[in-house]
Amino acid sequence: MGDVKGSPVPPWAGEMEPGDFISTAPTYEVGKLFHLFEKSLYKHTDGTELKYYFYNPFRHSDAMQGKRPLLVFLHGTSNSLVGDVCINYTGAELYASPAYQKSLGGAHILIPVANEYRDEAGKVQGAWSVDYLESVHSLIMDFLAERKDVIGPIILLGNSSGATFVLRLMDTYMDDFDVVIPVGGTALADDSVLDKYDEKGKYLFLALGKRDEFHDYQKELVPRLPRLERMKHCFIFTPDWVRNGDKGVASIYAGIEMGQHCLMNGVQCNLMFDDGTPMDERLPHGLTGWIADVVRELGF
Repeated sequence: MGDVKGSPVPPWAGEMEPGDFISTAPTYEVGKLFHLFEKSLYKHTDGTELKYYFYNPFRHSDAMQGKRPLLVFLHGTSNSLVGDVCINYTGAELYASPAYQKSLGGAHILIPVANEYRDEAGKVQGAWSVDYLESVHSLIMDFLAERKDVIGPIILLGNSSGATFVLRLMDTYMDDFDVVIPVGGTALADDSVLDKYDEKGKYLFLALGKRDEFHDYQKELVPRLPRLERMKHCFIFTPDWVRNGDKGVASIYAGIEMGQHCLMNGVQCNLMFDDGTPMDERLPHGLTGWIADVVRELGF
C-alpha cells in the first residue's frame, strides 16, 4: 500500500475512519527534561545492583508542602538498553514538567532500571521478571524510608512488560502500594486478588488499546471486564485506536507493527491531545488529574 512518511503502512490502515490519518512519531520532544533527573545505584542484600533515576519535586517545582505522591515508572523490555532515553520510554519524562507537576500538586518520581543485555543471538535477557520482585520492592521501600516525611501514596506505573511487573508487585506487596497503572498489559491476577484490592482500598487504572498487537483485547481482557467494572476503584481506558498528541493513529514500526501497543505515547501526553482536549471525556484533566483526585481521596 505504499509508505507514510517513510514507514510501512500498517495492516489496519484500511480500517480507519474517513479523515483519520497515521501518526508515526510522538509530538513531544524527547530528552528535554532529562537534566531534572538524578541517577544512582541501589545494592540489594542479595547482591543485585540496580541503576535508578529519580526526580525531587521540591528541588525543581513549586510542589505543595507535606507528603506528595511517589510515581514509580517501570520500563518495557529492551528499554534499559538506550541509556538515558529510558527515562522517556517509561513515560516518566513529562511528569517532571512544570505543567504536569502543577496538575499533580507535586510528585516524586522513581525509575528503577532492569539489568538487561543482549545475548550472542541478539535476544534481550535480564528483563523484568519475578526474579526482580524482591530487589525492586526493597529499592522502593528504602527510597521511601529515606524520605518518609515527604512521600505519601505510592503509585506504580508500568509499560508493556513493565505493566506485567507492576501488577505482580501490587499482588505480592499490596499493603505497601496504593495505586497501580498497567499500560499495554493484561496480566491481571484472579478475582480473589481483585477482591483484595477492594478490601484494602487499592486503585487500578487499566490502559490497553483494543487493537493492541501483543495482547488480544477480546480474548484476554473482555472476559475480565464484568469483574473489573464491579471494583470499587477501577478506571478502564481501552481506546478503539491508540493516538498520538496530534490525534493521528499511532503507528510505530520496529520490525513489527506496534503502534497500537505503544499506548505509553498517550500516557506521556497525559492522555491529552496537543490542542488541550482529553483522549477520554472522563479525564478532563488527563491522567495527572485522575492521580491528583486519587491522592486527595487517600487523604493527602
